[in-house]
Amino acid sequence: MALVAKLSKLCPGNVQIDVPLAELSRWKIGGTADVIVEPSSVAQLVSLRKFIFEEGLPSVVVGDTSNLLFSDSGLRCICIRLGSRLSKVDINDSEVTAESGIWVPFLARILMKEKLTGAEHICGIPGTLGGLICMNGGSQRKGIGSAVVEVTSIDQRGELVKFDRDSCEFSYRTSIFQNNNTVIVSSKMRFQKVTNQRKIRQEMLAILRERRKKFPRKQPNCGSVFKSDPKMYPAFGPPGLVIERLGYKGYKIGDAQVSPNHANFFVNNGTATAANMVELIVEVQDAVFNATGYRLVPEVRFVEPDGEVVSISDKGERFEK
Repeated sequence: MALVAKLSKLCPGNVQIDVPLAELSRWKIGGTADVIVEPSSVAQLVSLRKFIFEEGLPSVVVGDTSNLLFSDSGLRCICIRLGSRLSKVDINDSEVTAESGIWVPFLARILMKEKLTGAEHICGIPGTLGGLICMNGGSQRKGIGSAVVEVTSIDQRGELVKFDRDSCEFSYRTSIFQNNNTVIVSSKMRFQKVTNQRKIRQEMLAILRERRKKFPRKQPNCGSVFKSDPKMYPAFGPPGLVIERLGYKGYKIGDAQVSPNHANFFVNNGTATAANMVELIVEVQDAVFNATGYRLVPEVRFVEPDGEVVSISDKGERFEK
């Protein structure tokens, strides 16, 4: 293929074809990706985005896929994967600059060893830093955005663009990066330097113990399916509790199941399809709306075959059945 040859020149040794997305997806769901490219430097990523723009090619950028559901039809576009090849970290006193492909729990451990506090809440979140910033992810109702000083990204033309914290438009589980078609390549963050590393470690261990007790670990899942609604919370509680009270804990459609451990985690029991998972998400979403008047917003987003990333926010007419 001529396209693969061109991509291989831009990112030597980092191009794969006909990749089963079920092997890549944390949900173990999805068809086959035509081509996946994993740049090993910012320069390669710049060249790759510029090439894609100039050629008018469809593409999608993924990290660890924690909040993505791939189509059963796979991907008919260029999939850019940002992972361990882009995971450098530089620490200068309380200021940390990290590339977007670093594994979040690993970054949390590095910060703990450097006696930097403020990132304990991310220690159990499976995913890469780029995805974490894009979703303003975190736990304990915290978000990584509070630590961000500056984000460096690459726009669709292959130009480097910097955003300060205010420009990132962080709010609960959202940021400007979900809709501005730029790719996060690194982030400068600031944490607090302390003298007691042991206290940081103890808090991280406590968070991990709590996650192990509540969340499914052995079955494929994408983490929390629905965002917590601050308006809904006082009257009805968090999504998992509401879903459980409605009797959906353990409920299945095909091999897609509301986890018996935690009702805001949906798991793949082996052969679940994207269609199964969309149907399950929409049914639970509708049930909660009918019972409470609040429509839960999914954290997980659906990846169309052409690379468009969309919210699962209605009855799924756009998705294959």
